[in-house]
Amino acid sequence: MEKVYLDSAATTQMRDEVIDRMITVMRENYGNPSSTHSYGRSSKSLIENARKTVAGFLNVSASEIVFTSGGTEADNLALNSAVRDLDVRRIITSPIEHHAVLYTVNQLRECFDVEIVHVKITKTGEVDLDHLNELLQDTTKKTLVSLMHVNNEVGNILDINKVGGLCKANKALFQCDTVQSVGHFNLDFGSIPVDFTAVSAHKFHGPKGVGFAFVRKHSGLKPLIFGGEQERGHRAGTESVHNIVGLEEALKLAHRDMDEEREYITSLKSYFIQRLEDEIPGIKFNGNSKDLEKSTYTLINVCLPVSAEKALMLLFQLDLKGIACSKGSACQSGSDKGSHVLSAFLEEEDLKKPSIRFSFSRYNTKAEIDYVIETLKEFIDK
Repeated sequence: MEKVYLDSAATTQMRDEVIDRMITVMRENYGNPSSTHSYGRSSKSLIENARKTVAGFLNVSASEIVFTSGGTEADNLALNSAVRDLDVRRIITSPIEHHAVLYTVNQLRECFDVEIVHVKITKTGEVDLDHLNELLQDTTKKTLVSLMHVNNEVGNILDINKVGGLCKANKALFQCDTVQSVGHFNLDFGSIPVDFTAVSAHKFHGPKGVGFAFVRKHSGLKPLIFGGEQERGHRAGTESVHNIVGLEEALKLAHRDMDEEREYITSLKSYFIQRLEDEIPGIKFNGNSKDLEKSTYTLINVCLPVSAEKALMLLFQLDLKGIACSKGSACQSGSDKGSHVLSAFLEEEDLKKPSIRFSFSRYNTKAEIDYVIETLKEFIDK
């Protein structure tokens, strides 16, 4: 049976170079980075070199990079500390954010009585920036805006320069989940007016269980996890040296190959879109996922023209054929809940039909896309 992995927005295949470097570190650099002897200093040096590498790619200071267990922790770090330590009393977010943000802000509302306001979403799944600007005019409470750069389900790209500018003009903090964009786009956090970001290595061919937060210098952010003084006091706990080095290696390779990969993966996406339109009449593209300018090149989200009854079997049938894709975020696809992202802007009739996210990487081919198209046609025509 042919195996086709089209779920790279959920997680990516690790690159061999990353695995090799991590294995070397696990074998040779096993000292505790907090120890003062040579073994500890060797591990500490690897972490600080990785921090400088990451900071260099993002055009920020090394002191502004805090290594975490991933994007979820980085989101939680910024949101929790903003309320606890920075006196934020109002959070503006959207109904299409990752649950790492949505569930966290709901918890902050319950525990700290923080006001949570949702900005409107357009019919194509975009954040309504005019409405955001209106909301920011109310400056009676210290405000933080939390909006993601690239939506993990439909791929819509937010103009974070514009959002950051609106926040800065109205003295609001800006926290941005960049999990789906760092490693795929060349981002300059030194010039983008953003205060905090979240990044996860496994979205750009690195290891799971490691990521980082960008924390703007002098922001006053305090730790989420207490204990030792690791990460300059921002994040307690013995650092996972091999994972941090794996993140560094993956980001190096991502930036080295970024232009070439973007061109190749964009060609795959364009080919997939063309074949879907040619072979499956009535197919719809959710959000801006068909638009190569307004959405990320790494994914598409489609609404298939089949009945609600048939929809229940679609992912199962694709899996039987060796095709891995997703009906929504992998962080929620094990539940019976529908996509909260699509529910925010799709018509009721389209919500009854199956929507599938296909996401691509450097390892996919046009032959794989042909196989997926034939499998979809076979299922729909039954």
